[in-house]
Amino acid sequence: MSELLRTESLRRRFGELIAVDGVTLSFEGGILTSIIGPNGAGKTTLINLLTGSLPPDSGKILFKGEDITGIPTEKRVKKGISRSFQIMNIFPRLTVFQNVLLPVFSCLNKSMRPFSSVQDHQDAVAEAERILEDVGLWGKRDLPSGKLSHGDQRLLEMGLAVAAEPELCFLDEPSSGLNPVERVRVLELIKKMATAGKTTFVVVEHDMDVVFSLSDRIIVMSLGRMLAEGEPTEIRENKEVREIYLGEEL
Repeated sequence: MSELLRTESLRRRFGELIAVDGVTLSFEGGILTSIIGPNGAGKTTLINLLTGSLPPDSGKILFKGEDITGIPTEKRVKKGISRSFQIMNIFPRLTVFQNVLLPVFSCLNKSMRPFSSVQDHQDAVAEAERILEDVGLWGKRDLPSGKLSHGDQRLLEMGLAVAAEPELCFLDEPSSGLNPVERVRVLELIKKMATAGKTTFVVVEHDMDVVFSLSDRIIVMSLGRMLAEGEPTEIRENKEVREIYLGEEL
């Protein structure tokens, strides 16, 4: 497997709090990685640094060998990095289809001309339709996305995250707020998309059932640092990991 993204001594602080403390790690293509850790471990801050939402105080981020430390989020998306968020990030007044069509247009370097019809852009329409089929929302394509259930909104957000055909996609707590049935649907979708091989996924997650059923590799963070990394069986048996979870069943 080839290395997609690598960090070197990445560091970010907020006042006296060091949220990410000299983290060096890498992500390889085709390896589904989960990042876990207790609250305040620095997981979301790390993802914000890698995707460009926050600048680091020091350190480097390299994507396919290119230093992208200082470039903005939108340019990282063009290079092949995308993400979803803990807080839902959709356009509630637009239809499900329109939500997906917007990033597809961006990916294809298209824009809607005044008075033009969507049907004038059949390649974009076909790609948006394919994505909706993949995420299981084709039958709800004409609904305002704000009317979807919480679980369906999560599926839509994942559709948005992969609409730009990223090589590397970060999913920030995709099972957050879902009931057991919705969680299974989201889990199955992540597995399906990862198996397709077009996109490598990195999942930040607190649900250990999701983590151990989904991951090829797990990174454990604590107090802004990497505590451990390895395959699920290695992490499950790691004494330090068990200690930071204070006896929580892994």
